[in-house]
Amino acid sequence: MPVVRPTASLSIAVRQRTRRFAAAVAFGVLGGVVPALDVTPASAQTLDFRTQVRPSVPKPGPSADPQMLVQAGEIQYDYTNERVVAAGNVQIYYKGSSIEADRVVYDQKTKHLQAEGNVRLTEPDGKITYGTMLDLTDDYRDGFIDSLRIETPDQTRFAAARGQRSAGNYTVFESGVYTACEPCKDNPKKPPLWQVKAARIIHNQSEKMVYFEDAKIEFFGVPLAYMPYFSAPDPTVKRKSGFLMPLATTSTVYGYGLETPYYFALAPNYDLTVSPRVMTKQGLLMQGEWRHRLEDGYYSIRASGIYQADKDYFYRTYNSTTTPGFRDFRGSIETTGRFNLSPRWTWGFDGILVSDESYFNDYKIKSLQSRTGSEFFSNLTEGVSQIFLSGRGDRSYFDIRALHFYGFSEQDVQKTLPIVHPVMDYNTVLNQMVFGGELSYRANLTSLSRQTAEYNAISQTAYNNGTCSTSADTAKTAKDCLLRGIPGTYSRFSSEVDWRSRYVDSFGNVFIPFASLRADAAQVHVNSDPSVGNFIQTGDSSDLRVMPTVGLEYRLPLVSVQSWGTQTLEPIAQVIARPNESSIGKLPNEDAQSLIFDDSNLFRVDKFSGWDRVEGGGRVNYGLQYTAQVNGAGAVNMLVGQSYHLFGTNSFAVGDTANTGLDSGLDKRASDYVARFAYTPNRIFSLISRYRFDQSDFTLQRLEIEGTMAVDRWNVSLMYGNYAAQPELGFLERREGVLGSGSYKIDANWLINGAARYDIEHNKLSQTRVGLGYMDDCFLIGLNYITDYQYSGNVTSNHTVMLQIGLRTIGSTSSSSTSTSTIGTQ
Repeated sequence: MPVVRPTASLSIAVRQRTRRFAAAVAFGVLGGVVPALDVTPASAQTLDFRTQVRPSVPKPGPSADPQMLVQAGEIQYDYTNERVVAAGNVQIYYKGSSIEADRVVYDQKTKHLQAEGNVRLTEPDGKITYGTMLDLTDDYRDGFIDSLRIETPDQTRFAAARGQRSAGNYTVFESGVYTACEPCKDNPKKPPLWQVKAARIIHNQSEKMVYFEDAKIEFFGVPLAYMPYFSAPDPTVKRKSGFLMPLATTSTVYGYGLETPYYFALAPNYDLTVSPRVMTKQGLLMQGEWRHRLEDGYYSIRASGIYQADKDYFYRTYNSTTTPGFRDFRGSIETTGRFNLSPRWTWGFDGILVSDESYFNDYKIKSLQSRTGSEFFSNLTEGVSQIFLSGRGDRSYFDIRALHFYGFSEQDVQKTLPIVHPVMDYNTVLNQMVFGGELSYRANLTSLSRQTAEYNAISQTAYNNGTCSTSADTAKTAKDCLLRGIPGTYSRFSSEVDWRSRYVDSFGNVFIPFASLRADAAQVHVNSDPSVGNFIQTGDSSDLRVMPTVGLEYRLPLVSVQSWGTQTLEPIAQVIARPNESSIGKLPNEDAQSLIFDDSNLFRVDKFSGWDRVEGGGRVNYGLQYTAQVNGAGAVNMLVGQSYHLFGTNSFAVGDTANTGLDSGLDKRASDYVARFAYTPNRIFSLISRYRFDQSDFTLQRLEIEGTMAVDRWNVSLMYGNYAAQPELGFLERREGVLGSGSYKIDANWLINGAARYDIEHNKLSQTRVGLGYMDDCFLIGLNYITDYQYSGNVTSNHTVMLQIGLRTIGSTSSSSTSTSTIGTQ
């Protein structure tokens, strides 16, 4: 008995407005692309009937005149028998409904109305009933109709040899047929794609349920399934208690599984879903979710748990070790909430407790924090517990939150993950001009703690021997390891005032003067764990850092207008003066470890990505940008530039505990050259490439090329990355790979797509995906197949297959299969 379960993100008003019949069909499409081809795990695109545009349900009109209005070619009055007979294109309007027929007889004594020949009844809610003969009471509560056909506003259809209505509530269709498919335009008598035929179909209007007795589900007129009895909510239902469609899965972890959710519609603003899953290898997995919407927001709680029947499956026989799943009980509890304090202020929370890091992946549990619509292809790599407060003004923003992280990888060591208590960001831009320019202010507060130091290897020997692993007892030195995270407590408050203006003279020269003043105050307690003193001073310390900055940016856009288009050549130069950065390596670097020098930050005053580092010393950034708009041929944009350290200490040449800045291309007096080439000929194609060349011999240090094409039925994207080794940062060898995806719309209903990620440097596939799907007005089916390869330890490939089928208004069901095969040992 499938029922409707509204999504948590919908408001109660939306939930109550219309019934949604969702069926997610998995398709392999390319996920988000990030630098260095660090692509998240597979995500699945979903097809959903809710994406289709359908006519809106008619709104009830004003109260109709209770008088019956009749229009016909001929009207006869039988005063003796108190009958009125109308014939010839009869049209009757009464209480918002209308009846059309060849002949209508109204008996005033019995208050019955009988219509014959081409009968059409249109009700106020938009439902249309056709038949050969109709007999109804004048209040439409009771009656029958022969050879009826009903079309509802949401494009569902009933048909029957005879229909009878009683008590104004029950409608019984004898030898009934139900479908949500449009009839064939060329041959309306042709069976629809699917239909349900039943000996009796009973519609209970008060319950808003449709019951099918002795039913067969047919596809193209061929019976494929028989059910002696089943029921479903009628097409007007918003939410209804009952069983949701079952889910069948298979996995090498738990064998065959059958999940049968039951949905409790407890009240208009809260509900409960209980989802037991019975598995052949591991027993019973229980899941439940509570959702509650309040006047100012909502919250949800989800929990699951299992006492494993075969925990020995998670014991590695090849090396006599256990995985995180080697335990009797495994489970999780999650919660999330979002609340509005005012139109500008919001607060919320997320919380997660889980028995072990691989639980969600092993049992394909859908987390509240999952960023995909399917539990089978979740890209969740960590769980985040947080509480936050955010506010936004017209020219300001404030956010403060406390965070706790839980890693979902076996390689994650929980004690090395920080607890943030809290992090605060604030920025504002003044409305009024100050000294002819714009004045802005921003601030950051960060306080965090960590139990155990986190290290990364930066030499091949240390990597091979595991010297820098947290569990290793060997001494760790800056020659072999990076200190990614300090053990202890670190608190810092930073604030910055920034001013900039813009002047354009009569010759087109653009001058942008700017100035800023930044101050940082930090308090650190570093635990005196073994080897930590080789990287940073242990114990308590504090520091105050001030960085004033002044500079000038100059641009001269030289524009040339020709008959073939417009081109602009723009030299850009930026001069910055400031003192040296202080306390390099004395303070931890937690939020500024990511530094990629390319065209996007060439003219950034401070190229560090976070607050823990601040660029110091004099510097000049210069480059040349060319843009062309060609009539009928699109646009071209090119940029080439370099950064030059003028005086003082080069912040990028002095490594901190994480060596940020080293091997970045900025760690020399004259930086590497960066360049960009972008071409967009039209809306169909786009190409962008970014380069970094060594300043001494023009050796390629970094290359990214990304292209997209969307033409006719094709949609293709391709990304290529080539990155030189950065041993000082822990990247011991060159990285090169390609990531591609594509889809082809075979016709209006069929779609095929796929994706692949290939490591060129090691000549290995890391993931392949292919999907095929079909969706029309009433039916959808999708098949998705994904193969993931793992090359550490035992070389394995994980295969996942998911099949989903959906019948609009009836429901959807899906089946998933996951298997693991061992290729060899590396």
